[in-house]
Amino acid sequence: MEYLNIPQEIFEMPLCIRDDKVDARATRLQRETNASSKTEAVRIALLHELERNRARKPLRERIAGFQAQAAALGPSDANFNMKAFMDEAWED
Repeated sequence: MEYLNIPQEIFEMPLCIRDDKVDARATRLQRETNASSKTEAVRIALLHELERNRARKPLRERIAGFQAQAAALGPSDANFNMKAFMDEAWED
């Protein structure tokens, strides 16, 4: 809902954990990280796990993804003068 400039907190759903052991771990993580809520603790833990998983992917594969995104933008303008562009941007 950020595209409507409505604070995300208004639309947050409460975290419902049905497994007692998982709930206890979420509570422990909240305590140990001083998170404002179990939801916040789980959100941070999930972000960390996603980052850890992403970092596990070989650098060559990660770079290939960036290269594919750059290629999708299309060819660069061969007539573009970077020096003139930078000079113009730095003029007083």
